[in-house]
Amino acid sequence: MATVIFKDPSPYSQETTTCHESDYLYQLNEKHVSLKVDAGSDKTINVALFGLGRAGSIHLSNLARNPRTEVLYIVDDEEGKGEKIKRYWKLDKVTILKSSEAEKVFNDPKVDAVVVASPTYTHEDIVRKSLEKGKAVFCEKPVAGDIASTKRCYEKAKQVGQPLFTAFNRRFDPAYSQLRDRVRKGEVGHVHTIKVCSRDSPLPTLNYLKISGGIYHDCAVHDIDMICWILGEYPTQVAVIAHAHTPEIAAIKDHDTVAIVLKFPSGTTGMIDLSRNSCYGYDMRLEVFGPRGIITCHNERPMSGIESQLKLSGSNYNPIYFSFASRHKLAYQYELEHFLDILQGQTSKPKVEGKEVLAVSKIATACEESAKTGQFITIKWAPEELPSSVTV
Repeated sequence: MATVIFKDPSPYSQETTTCHESDYLYQLNEKHVSLKVDAGSDKTINVALFGLGRAGSIHLSNLARNPRTEVLYIVDDEEGKGEKIKRYWKLDKVTILKSSEAEKVFNDPKVDAVVVASPTYTHEDIVRKSLEKGKAVFCEKPVAGDIASTKRCYEKAKQVGQPLFTAFNRRFDPAYSQLRDRVRKGEVGHVHTIKVCSRDSPLPTLNYLKISGGIYHDCAVHDIDMICWILGEYPTQVAVIAHAHTPEIAAIKDHDTVAIVLKFPSGTTGMIDLSRNSCYGYDMRLEVFGPRGIITCHNERPMSGIESQLKLSGSNYNPIYFSFASRHKLAYQYELEHFLDILQGQTSKPKVEGKEVLAVSKIATACEESAKTGQFITIKWAPEELPSSVTV
């Protein structure tokens, strides 16, 4: 009876409890429960998907489940795969095409948007032809093979009045988004260091690595973009040490282990620890340190609520997520929702701007040069290169 004096009134007589902003799964479920249709979102968006590889399969699963989209075409050259996908997802109305038949997509006025997840070297041609036919474009990075070609694609998008969205999916990850918000609110003060550990799993196939564009433009771009997006500034110097421990990767003149240091004009130092092969799962950690404290994003686990302590073996946890596909599952969903919001007029400002994409490519190229020369590389920025959200 000693605690009866602390008894609260009935919860029904009190203010309704609302979920914390970090409970993104509850918020997503509530959106589905409410069945609210926003203005302009009642029109189905007809989509053509190019590529059924690692990223393409993820995008297809999200497109097939999304009530706002209908897939009209899938373009892929692997024999028989398109028909298998069609049966698996019950996509009876979908037309399967080879890349040599892609003109049917570009010339079909029913296609509103094109999702580009095909091999890197095909991106520019698909993006350009889609835009020329007045279609919105969602593109896996890179948009094109070099900065000048990427810039021309964005200029074409502006000319035809259609969005060209580059899929830097980590910006849409709930944990990274919350960390950025807290950093921007000044919780750690002026950031002194920001560190990213990014170790891929499983080891990509050699066939993929040969056409990936290299570790800097395929892998490091995500980490570079995330750091710059959090800080709101671009580096003026980069230094890289890299090595290929895997003979097959060395043979294609690429690296599998990279350390990148980024020097920012505000005094902040950025560090990226990058590997192509983590044997224990997809190791993705982020740390921001300043005079007021530290904010860390640890690895996430599929079964994070389970811990065992058996005899004297200590605490044991389930492994971390095995691959980017599972670790960033929600980020892939959210970036697609954002793209659809743009098409339906629910947001006018893309969360990834063309100038940001060009800047990240410029930084990745400087990292590549530093790895080759063993020198610090200075990056100079012209005012017209900078988006409004970024300073140097």
